[in-house]
Amino acid sequence: MKRNLSKAERKVILLSFIIAVFFGFPQTVNAMHIMEGYLPLVHSIVWSAVSLPFVVIGIISIRRILQQNRRLLILLAMSGAFIFVISSLKIPSVTGSCSHMTGTGLSAILFGPMITSVLGMIVLIFQAILLAHGGLTTLGANTFSMAIIGPILVILFYKFGNKVKLNRKVNIFIAATLGDLFTYCITSVQLAAAYPSESGGFVASLGRFLSVFTPTQVPLSIISGVLTVLVIMGLESVAKPELKEIAFIE
Repeated sequence: MKRNLSKAERKVILLSFIIAVFFGFPQTVNAMHIMEGYLPLVHSIVWSAVSLPFVVIGIISIRRILQQNRRLLILLAMSGAFIFVISSLKIPSVTGSCSHMTGTGLSAILFGPMITSVLGMIVLIFQAILLAHGGLTTLGANTFSMAIIGPILVILFYKFGNKVKLNRKVNIFIAATLGDLFTYCITSVQLAAAYPSESGGFVASLGRFLSVFTPTQVPLSIISGVLTVLVIMGLESVAKPELKEIAFIE
């Protein structure tokens, strides 16, 4: 399935990285779903710029795999639907945010973090518009925490589990659970960066956000891990050709 990037694709990816560097690094950033308008404008721009290259690469990756096998569109759509459904089940948490499962572990394990960044961003847009969950001004920050860093950690944990020969189901559960949990660590960093404490600054604020997220997010992350295992077990029964096509199973 591997193919060298075309010249046009390389140019698009390079442009996205240039934009990320231009907007993401000149500013001093002391800086789930974070709600509409909650982040300062500079933070919104920075997180959007940093997220852009991942989304661009993800779009190119989706285009390429669908050119090779259109049947994978169903698997992609199902992965996106899984993210949408379980991340819509939210519990109020820190002011300006909420706790919920992310559901990105499934897509990250099947398709990798880049494609997951696109699916996650699409879900975030629909939730912001249709459910008033999250927001368009905070889309970049929410995409970065839920659809980029979370999935990257999922695939790292999953590959490590494969390397040490963990049981497949146990490995999927651990990777999906930890990826979900670490998403909220990143969200806490984003919120603490935007609103450092008057006494103690960023570190004190980060500690407070983490302490409020933890009681709800730990059990939710475990549930997310269990659901991810169950869905993949179902897919192994009904979608073996597609899973073989993406090299998930031999």
